[in-house]
Order: sequence, then structure tokens, then C-alpha cells
Amino acid sequence: DVKTGISSEDYEIASLLRKSRKKIIVAVNKVDNYKNYDVYEFYNLGLGDVFAVSAASGDGVAELLDELIKDFGRSKEAEDSLCINVAVVGRPNAGKSSLVNRLLGYERTIVTDIAGTTRDAIDTLIKVNDREYNIIDTAGIRRKRSVSENVEYYSIVRALASVKRADICLLVIDSEEDISEQDVRICGYIHEEGKPAVIVMNKWDKIEKDTNTINTFEEQLREKLKFMDYFKSIYVSALTGKRTDKIFELIDYAYEKSCFKVSTGILNDVITDAVSVSEPPSHKGKKLNILYATQVDIKPPTFKLFVNDSKLLHFSYKRYLENSLRAAFSLDATPIRLIIKNRGKD
Repeated sequence: DVKTGISSEDYEIASLLRKSRKKIIVAVNKVDNYKNYDVYEFYNLGLGDVFAVSAASGDGVAELLDELIKDFGRSKEAEDSLCINVAVVGRPNAGKSSLVNRLLGYERTIVTDIAGTTRDAIDTLIKVNDREYNIIDTAGIRRKRSVSENVEYYSIVRALASVKRADICLLVIDSEEDISEQDVRICGYIHEEGKPAVIVMNKWDKIEKDTNTINTFEEQLREKLKFMDYFKSIYVSALTGKRTDKIFELIDYAYEKSCFKVSTGILNDVITDAVSVSEPPSHKGKKLNILYATQVDIKPPTFKLFVNDSKLLHFSYKRYLENSLRAAFSLDATPIRLIIKNRGKD
């Protein structure tokens, strides 16, 4: 009851519920006017998401029901059998279609040296080690000023749309060429969409190598893709098939990381430790206080932080918190998102 607040009995019940290790939803009832009540205090129960509702008027009940039923009928076995959508993207002639054919084990798409052969996104289902994958071969994505035909323009639009519906993106880069601005732009788009990325350095068979070759390429990738330093990379040859069998292992790994979940209690412990190591910034004598944190979504892992004043959170400290979460939960291979909310706001 929002009017009576949290009682000692509520804390006792919360303690028992936490031991059950079940998903718990807190419904704060009798919230007839959101502006008159602050439901933030109910996060102190440490049980997870809080939903403000009014049983009398029905306000907030629909959102509560949506949360209740969203995991119904999804067992661990069902989740393991889910089909993973994999978008294969990159610049024209990077070898995307050749890689798709190699992954599928047969020639599903036309392969030529002529850039732009693939005009539309082509979906193909494949099962590997009892898991299904939907491999999406897409048109090469060129810079806007290089696009001269309406057909090519709409091909690129469909390629970018494939990123939106993908669970994992394979960005194919021609190892014989320098990492271009367009490669970086495509990575930026993948990152903004919150999709895990595996960088596939193709045509590796054509590169003269020594003991430091891979390290040199990795340094170049890390330098140009600083904004998404969580990416995984692999060096393959679609032509010979070398190391292409390892790509599915990276897909599975990145997908698992993107589905990461953590309890509210553990999350807040990590945030508390991060704050104790490096205190939040202050401005004009006012200090940022991180009051509470909870995970609100997966794919990518998304965390909501309640603070006293979001304007006090500098982007560098937000990045520090993000890196702290990555280190604590080994969240490589996937982007993560932090949502910052002022106290008292949903």
C-alpha cells in the first residue's frame, strides 16, 4: 500500500522471497495519482522492478500483466532451442556471400567479383549442433554519396533493417584493405542498435603473415572501434574455409552475453563497490548520488539507475560505471545500456 509505505512485515516477507530465487515483481497498490506518491522507496525491498498500480481504477494493471506473462511457457529448454538471427553485413565485395555459402555448406547466394551482386537480404535457416540459426545475407553497404541507383538505395535500407531484426551481427571486412571509415560507420550503426558484433576479417589466406600480424590488425581494430571495444574478432578465409567453423562458437558466446541477467541485490553491490572506488562528480557543491539500480531488459543487458540529479552525471563517469559492470559480470561481446532516471520517476 503506497499510503502506508514499507512495514517491518514487508521486509520480513521480502527476505523470505529473496531466498526462493524466483522472479519477483513488486506491485504498489492504491497509486491513484502518480504525482502525489513516490514509489521509489519500494525498491529498498531489493526485490526487483516496482509497478505502481491502482486496483480500484485499473491504472498500471495492463503494464503489470504484460510483465507477468512475458516469460510464461518459456523453459530453459525452449530458450536453448530459439533460433538466433545472424545478419552478415559489410561493404560491397568484402566476401559476405562467400562467407554465407561457407557457413551453410552449399552455394545459397551468387558469388562474383562484381560488387553489388546481392541486392536483397536473403534469409536461410541452418541447424548446427542442435541449434537453429537464421543467416541473413545482405547487400553491401556503401557511403550515401556513392549510391547512384534507386535499387541499390533500397537494398542498403533493407540491409540496415536486417541489423535491427538480428540478434548478432557479423561485420565482414576485407583483410587486404585498410579498415575504412565506412566499416567504422557500419559498426557505429550496429552499436547504436544495441547488437553484439563479431568482426570477421575475411580473405586472411591472402595476407602475408609473421608472428605479429594478427596483433597488428587487432591494434588497428581497437584503435578505430574504441566506442565498441567489447567486440569479438576472428580471422578467416571464406574461400578455403579456414577457421570459419569457429564463427558459430563466437555467435553463441555473444548471444549468451547479450541475454545476461543479474539479481537486483548483486547489481547494487557492484554499483556500490564502483562508487566506493571512484566517487561520483559534483557540481557547485551538489554531489551526484546513485540511489538504486535494477536490470530492466536483455538483448542488450539494460540497467536503470536512479539518481538524485541526472544532470550531475558526466558522460565519463557513466562510461566508468559501464566498464565496472563489464568487469564485474564479464560482459564482453555485447553492448550494455544504462538508463539514468531522477528519483521518483519511472
